[in-house]
Amino acid sequence: MAVSQDLLDLLVCPVCKAPVSMTPDQKGLKCAECHRVYPIRDDIPVMLVDEARIEEPAE
Repeated sequence: MAVSQDLLDLLVCPVCKAPVSMTPDQKGLKCAECHRVYPIRDDIPVMLVDEARIEEPAE
């Protein structure tokens, strides 16, 4: 079971408050503003700054 669209509509990045979206592999939620990727474990988004990794933006 993936993260529901209703939940995705409510979640924002805890750092910059921008909306997050599902990564292509559906294993994380990515912030378009600060490029942090928050993991999804057991279908639960882990929205902790210490758990996030920062991805370089695609050019």
